[in-house]
Amino acid sequence: MTDPRPLIRDKALSLGFDAIGFATADLAPEARTRLGAFLAAGQHGDMGWLADRAEQRSHPKALWAEAKSVIALGLSYAPSDDPLASLSQPDRGTVSVYARNRDYHDLVKGKLKHLAQFVVSRFGPAVKVFVDTAPVMEKPLAEKAGLGWQGKHTNLVSRTHGSWLFLGEIYTTLELTPDTPHQDRCGTCTRCLKICPTDAFPAPYRLDATRCISYLTIEHQGPIPLDLRPLMGNRIYGCDDCLAVCPWNRFAKPTPHEKLRPRDDLTAPRLQELATLDDASFRRTFTGSPIKRIGRNRFVRNVLIAIGNSADPSLLPVARQLTTDPDLVVAEAADWASSRLSPP
Repeated sequence: MTDPRPLIRDKALSLGFDAIGFATADLAPEARTRLGAFLAAGQHGDMGWLADRAEQRSHPKALWAEAKSVIALGLSYAPSDDPLASLSQPDRGTVSVYARNRDYHDLVKGKLKHLAQFVVSRFGPAVKVFVDTAPVMEKPLAEKAGLGWQGKHTNLVSRTHGSWLFLGEIYTTLELTPDTPHQDRCGTCTRCLKICPTDAFPAPYRLDATRCISYLTIEHQGPIPLDLRPLMGNRIYGCDDCLAVCPWNRFAKPTPHEKLRPRDDLTAPRLQELATLDDASFRRTFTGSPIKRIGRNRFVRNVLIAIGNSADPSLLPVARQLTTDPDLVVAEAADWASSRLSPP
């Protein structure tokens, strides 16, 4: 049979994918070992779903025994400007680049389904598509398929797209010749480790998620630990510091995808306006956005931490108003912010 890969690759690029590679449906033992050590150390925090399906996550065939190959795909969301610029504006919030417009899950999964349909219609295998909501170790698979390598910040780094790739996978019963795995090209660089505001990297290639601002603002549901709050600055949803300083980003071109370009109102939103959102206005503001999934209470908690770090006394009234919020976590964050802004 003629090698299917060129046809699949051409179709993927025509659908808008920016990177594609092929791998066998298995992972090296070190990927499972790394995951096991991460879970054993409790560094996954509240993310119990990581432990619950660890076996399926650690081996593709444990998720789908019939899988023979993995088609790994990437979609660039590279920003056109400095993603850290708003960190110097204490009355504004900083939202992670990936969340400044549409939810990437919907965008990537739609393209994956179209490509999977093409593979089935042309070659006849069974297929399953996955984004990061499924128990799939997408970064090791992308590395194995030649898309890039897992950098010292544990995220995928591409020579072409830097640290700005959304990943998706198609598992298939079609046997495909694998691409050459990508070599690690971090060298001696440690910029991503040194810039982390909360020192969330105990060692290169290891992340303690319980200290990571992305985890704290998105996955963590209760009060944020007091010792970490001052280190968060005005980051209200996610954190891009370790991604943004990667030297390989200089080769990345701004995303060509309109739905991934930042909305003006999410590039550097005013904290005062965000703090006043009730549930209905929160839902209206973030319809179609990944931010919507954390809910109003968790989001306003994050905003109040940023207000407490702003050193801006004009934000004190809005913080005080929320000290009586029905949600106890929001009320506690408002009390903390008020105490930080109140005159001694």
